[in-house]
Amino acid sequence: MQRKALITGAAGFIGYHLSRRLLADGWQVIGFDGLTHYYDPALKQARLDRLEADPGFAFHQGMLEDEGRLTALVADLRPDAILHLAAQAGVRYSIDAPRSYVQSNLIGTHEVLEAARACPPAHLLMASTSSAYGANTRMPYAETDRATHPMSFYAATKIANEAMAHSYAHLFGLPTTMFRFFTVYGPWGRPDMALFKFTKAILNGDPIDVYNHGNMSRDFTYVDDLVEGITRLIATPPGTTPISAADSLSPVAPFRVVNIGNGAPEQLTDFITAIEAATGRQAIRNLLPMQPGDVPATWADSRLLTDLVGPLPRTDLHAGVSRFVEWYRSWNAR
Repeated sequence: MQRKALITGAAGFIGYHLSRRLLADGWQVIGFDGLTHYYDPALKQARLDRLEADPGFAFHQGMLEDEGRLTALVADLRPDAILHLAAQAGVRYSIDAPRSYVQSNLIGTHEVLEAARACPPAHLLMASTSSAYGANTRMPYAETDRATHPMSFYAATKIANEAMAHSYAHLFGLPTTMFRFFTVYGPWGRPDMALFKFTKAILNGDPIDVYNHGNMSRDFTYVDDLVEGITRLIATPPGTTPISAADSLSPVAPFRVVNIGNGAPEQLTDFITAIEAATGRQAIRNLLPMQPGDVPATWADSRLLTDLVGPLPRTDLHAGVSRFVEWYRSWNAR
């Protein structure tokens, strides 16, 4: 029988790539997305158009926070796996519009949990963020580190999602994996992300804002590598036996947290240099102090992910940036 996956946020950056991968692997994919106007909905629609060209994809538009909407859909379709990627994203936007994060990330995620409780899938997988590590300074970030000092309201909602999911896993025996993403980039990325903004500005001859005077590093993770990790994790629901000493498995629930990152941070200045090489143009750098809610560095400890699913591909930063710039040129030409 064909496996069936429900993906929330299917028209988003990561949801689009994950949907394409599962379709290629023979899954039936049910996409759910609100197509909100946080950024240009034409980009979301273009992703969706490509997905809907595949007969294995079915789309349902709606807002997660609409009470009972997702529960009815899950009861009707009975997916084998639920992958919850929909969220109000962005560290900086959460300072200006925190209510949208309450609606999408807290109330919306509660609706996902209720749907999964009513009709349990074999595995519930939900997106969290490396921002959950907040004020931690020990590197690399390990899943067993405390995540109690968020630096942004966005991060606070994602930590709350992890706690909410753990309670449902404990109360209802719902196998749940939370994955913490580390600075995902690649073709079809969001316009509010640094790679998109930097590429657009450099090609237009406009200055780019470089925070903390460029003294920052990020564990840049190419989207195809991330999707490979998620895809493998679907078949690895948490049980009752720890995999290794690095395991974050709960002592009372079928629940774990897993980092998905490249495991090798890069300097922001090297990231900009890669964009310059791919565009063939020099950036005009507007050096600025650190922004509120941001952190100077991220770095994923990937030992648990490797123990669970084996080593993942690690796309070279220059190669990944070059693929994005090639896509951006074609998209912008439209």
